[in-house]
Amino acid sequence: MGSWLFLFLVGLFLAPSVSGVGSRNVTYDGRSLIIDGQHKILFSGSIHYPRSTPQMWPSLIAKAKAGGLDVIETLVFWNLHEPQPEQFDFSGQRDIVRFIKEIQAQGLYACIRIGPFIQGEWSYGGLPFWLHDIPGIVYRSDNEPFKYQMKKFVSKIVNMMKAEKLYASQGGPIILSQIENEYGMVEAAFRDKGPPYLRWAAEMAVGLQTGVPWVMCKQNNAPDPVINACNGRRCGETFPGPNSPNKPAIWTENWTSFYQVYGDEPDIRSAEDIAFHVALFIAKKGSYVNYYMYHGGTNFGRTAAAYVLTSYYDQAPLDEYGLFRQPKWGHLKELHAAIKLCLNPMLSGVYTTMALGKSQE
Repeated sequence: MGSWLFLFLVGLFLAPSVSGVGSRNVTYDGRSLIIDGQHKILFSGSIHYPRSTPQMWPSLIAKAKAGGLDVIETLVFWNLHEPQPEQFDFSGQRDIVRFIKEIQAQGLYACIRIGPFIQGEWSYGGLPFWLHDIPGIVYRSDNEPFKYQMKKFVSKIVNMMKAEKLYASQGGPIILSQIENEYGMVEAAFRDKGPPYLRWAAEMAVGLQTGVPWVMCKQNNAPDPVINACNGRRCGETFPGPNSPNKPAIWTENWTSFYQVYGDEPDIRSAEDIAFHVALFIAKKGSYVNYYMYHGGTNFGRTAAAYVLTSYYDQAPLDEYGLFRQPKWGHLKELHAAIKLCLNPMLSGVYTTMALGKSQE
């Protein structure tokens, strides 16, 4: 049997199956997420539903699964869904429910990063421009007009997922949700209005009772029980770790290349560099790694942020058109299969560190 075929079969055998089952209990401890009592090391990939077409979704998700992924992660795009106040659009490429159900149909888990400020090199960071006209509003601050609008949208998305029974607690695929996005980078600029907003956002999200954990990325002071997560290329080196011994180490954005603006050369990150830093993060008790992006896709129309190309993260394991980008896709597939063969000792063994020589352990 060829090595590629062997690894493919191993990936199929070890991949989760999440369709057609009852409710799941998703919790966590200092080691990892725990799904129905089992500790998990999970590999995830970002595929954004509006950056491809519904006709592409089944193929993209299938290729991600074949590449050894367990989870599909997506941002949620407020300004796409509510272009005018109280006028909602979930049709076509905006059909997030259809996208999540396709993930479920293929037996994978899902993570939705609601934000609702998402950055993502998306126009206005995903915020609807009409917010600008609300009297007295200050975005992402302890500001009542903004908090009112934010809670209303987040609640709508959560209630849509609940109505379709898409949370793991209902038998669906969603095992994680994210509130806010990289707020730690700007929190100090809001002075005394920053920390109260952060606490409010966490309490608001948890209060929606999804039955699954919430995360905040680049937020080392994420309030309990929200998990603080890392974004970047080298989280095995740069992440200070969970802010509680009872939270797992999660990497929400492992940048597989970088977005490109007009006039710049493509940012090339080798498959070997990505794999090394994934292995390092796992070796340091990391338990969830999401590739941002696994498929970047296309910024259709005028959805991209200023100067960002229509082609988004074309150097990802699946290129703009959903084709395999080798050796990146195949190299990471083999990494996932190798790590999954070692799950039992990694999740149940006792960690020790040994010096092997200068700068080696």
